[in-house]
This record gives sequence, C-alpha cells and structure tokens, in this order.
Amino acid sequence: MKYTAAAPSKAAEKEVLKKPAKSGKVVGRKTVPAGEIRIIGGLYKRSKLAVANRPGLRPTPDRVRETLFNWLGQDLSGWRCADAFAGTGVLGLEAASRGATEVFLCEQDPVLVDKLKALQLRFKADMLKIERGDGVSMLRRLAPGSMQLIFIDPPFESALFEPALKAAAKALSATGMAYLEAPRAWTAEELAALGLGLHRFGKAGAVHFHLLVKQAEAAEKAEQA
Repeated sequence: MKYTAAAPSKAAEKEVLKKPAKSGKVVGRKTVPAGEIRIIGGLYKRSKLAVANRPGLRPTPDRVRETLFNWLGQDLSGWRCADAFAGTGVLGLEAASRGATEVFLCEQDPVLVDKLKALQLRFKADMLKIERGDGVSMLRRLAPGSMQLIFIDPPFESALFEPALKAAAKALSATGMAYLEAPRAWTAEELAALGLGLHRFGKAGAVHFHLLVKQAEAAEKAEQA
C-alpha cells in the first residue's frame, strides 16, 4: 500500500523549522497532553505513544517528523531501517507505519526496551527487531550496504555522534540515507570525513536535524534537490 502526501509549501516548511515542539501543544483543535506523542503518517497514523519520564529521553517533535518524511517520501515499502538510539521508538514506528520491511530498534534503557516490546505486540509489528544494547555496536554489526535508512539520535551530551555516523556510513546502501539529530549543525567537511554528505537540513529550537547521504551520492542528490 502506498501512502502519499502533498509536499509542504516553502512557507509552511519554513514555519515548521522555526517553531520547536512543546509539551501540551495544540495540534489542530486538540491539545496533546505532555508525556504523549502521536504517529503522524501511514498505517499507524494518529496512534498515541506514551513518553516515559526517563533521563535524556527526547522524542523527535511531530513537526520535525512530518518534515523528515516529506523529504524521504511517504512510501518506504521494502526498506530496511535501523534506529540506533530508539528511545520511544517513534522514528522506527513511523518507518514501519509507511511500509518498511525490517526496522531494527536498539535501546540501552531496560524500561524503554520493555515499552518498545509492548508496542510491538500492540501493533502486531513483526517487522520490528528490538534489542537492548549499545547503538554504535549494533550499527557496526549491520552488513555493509544493507540499510536504506538509519536514524541517529543519541543523547545530546554524549560522544556517540562520530562513531555512530561512521558506522552508519558503512551500513548504508549506495542510495541509502541517514537521519541525524544533534545539538548543533554538522559541517560538510566533518561529514565528508565520515563518508557522508548533507542532503537536507532544518532547525527546530535547540534541535538541528540533517538528512545525510553516502558521500558518493551527495553531489548527485544536491543537483537533483
């Protein structure tokens, strides 16, 4: 099944990137309570996910996810994806909701792992492969060139960004993409040293989000953008 959505206008996209998500924010005419997020597209659209009160847990805002999946396209049928720092699992579930064949979710916090497993049962989401462990190690174990999409959103205060990006570059297919959330913008030079190139970029509050491609594909995608 294909899921299609109209691309946002430039004005609308700029507005999305300007405004950070807030707890208790208004979506349409409904107020979304603090501690709760919703899947925004695909098969599980509008499904609610509880956000546990755990140290460092920082779910990707819904407006950022909307922008990301407009960039990626709404149909991920056949894609193999990995979320190295899964947290609530919302990024992986957004991918699964849009038809991804296999989605690896890795998380260290045992409480969050249990919640991810409960969500897998709730949605009967057999495409989810959940493990407790270190996200960088998980990325390093993935077969080279095997992934179409990798999510990288480690704790902002951690030193996990560079090793995660380096491992992701090896795991991505030739046309694969990586999504990066970080407390700052990563430069083209920094990314190139890790085998990646910048395709799209946005900012929402303190969150800098990047859509990355393998370095060999960066120039071609830049021309097509």
